[in-house]
Amino acid sequence: MNTADLGLPVDVPSTALFTDQYELTMLQAALKAGTAERRSVFEVFTRRLPDGRRYGVVAGTGRVLDAVENFRFDHDVLRFLRRRSIVDDETLDWLAAYRFSGDIWGYPEGEVYFPGSPIMRVEGSFAECVLLETVILSILNHDSAIAAAASRMSSAAGDRPLIEMGARRTHELAAVAASRAAYVGGFTSTSDLAAGFRYGIPTVGTSAHAFTLLHDNERDAFRAQVDSLGGGTTLLVDTYDVAEAVRTAVEVAGPELGAVRIDSGDLLLVAHRVRQQLDALGATHTRIIVTSDLDEYAIASLAAAPVDAYGVGTQLVTGSGQPTCSMVYKLVARAESADAKAPLVPVAKRSTGGKTSIGGRKWAARRLDADGVAEAEVVGTGAVPPGLADRQLLVELVKGGAVVGREPLDAVRDRHTAARANLPLSATQLSRGEPVLATEYLQER
Repeated sequence: MNTADLGLPVDVPSTALFTDQYELTMLQAALKAGTAERRSVFEVFTRRLPDGRRYGVVAGTGRVLDAVENFRFDHDVLRFLRRRSIVDDETLDWLAAYRFSGDIWGYPEGEVYFPGSPIMRVEGSFAECVLLETVILSILNHDSAIAAAASRMSSAAGDRPLIEMGARRTHELAAVAASRAAYVGGFTSTSDLAAGFRYGIPTVGTSAHAFTLLHDNERDAFRAQVDSLGGGTTLLVDTYDVAEAVRTAVEVAGPELGAVRIDSGDLLLVAHRVRQQLDALGATHTRIIVTSDLDEYAIASLAAAPVDAYGVGTQLVTGSGQPTCSMVYKLVARAESADAKAPLVPVAKRSTGGKTSIGGRKWAARRLDADGVAEAEVVGTGAVPPGLADRQLLVELVKGGAVVGREPLDAVRDRHTAARANLPLSATQLSRGEPVLATEYLQER
């Protein structure tokens, strides 16, 4: 599916206030100091992966591009800033004309990343780049965490499809972003209609326990659903007695019943019993869908069960215990003056406590072994070694303020599948471990 060809709505409201106040106060001070227009390079990276994870997944890039395009200080926003005395009149005048005019490079969405990977690089004046820090981190930290959880789940599921069902477990707007990130990570559909409307993700859904409880008995509920949705529907069979429900479901819908859903109990045991019962009733093609607080470990434990699809909610939209990626947005280089020809000077934070960073405008490449499997993430400043020139990871996303890197969501999803497949086999192990690729630094001397 090429969502760009579907004419789907992608506009979002102004993102100018999706920021922290200190971004604006830094801008005001820099304008007064005459340093606001110094050419600057900011990079997004993480110092470490979430505890025990072996790789990260870049997600949210497309949403970042939308956010940058819509970062506008309109009349109502400026009036709010003036009324609260957030910044002075000179800064308000500057903000009124704000349009990002710089360049953004980044790992293509769906790619994997490791500690120190320069996931995104934002270049322009200090003033225009610093304002984007919060909204970029907000999007990338959230979406990448969900996509990483989704990737682990889809790896555990193998060829069995995954349904995203987490809308009721998170903020209503975060649910749409989570559904998109889950699709990037390998999920095949969502229950959230807003995500389907906005991003073209396939949507699914039939009924909940409330529909069964509404009717005088289970047979009446199943009959009403089949009469409305057809025999290929999915009937929920664990409201009362599972075995009796399966028998009734096949009697009502016939042996061509599309699927049954199990939402409670010992899923491994119940799935085997339901499969045996369906086969005995002649419903050999009826699929079994399981839900009920699944995560990647529960999915892996059901690998040998006769399950055809999984529905995942809470654990997915909360990152399966890791709701953020701890990405940061740091100034790594800046010009010595506002002169457009002034050379860039590497800068870096130096402190104790593991929060140091490496200065300089960086490139990144992935080195492969003799079998074509990734063996190292190489990050450097200066010239790219000839042997890595065709393995560079960063692509152009924004050029001179214009978005040039927007792409269909299915292309992003396919990229992730390929990127994960190119990692060592140990990347898909669910046991706790170190990043599957080490990050090597090559600094210009």
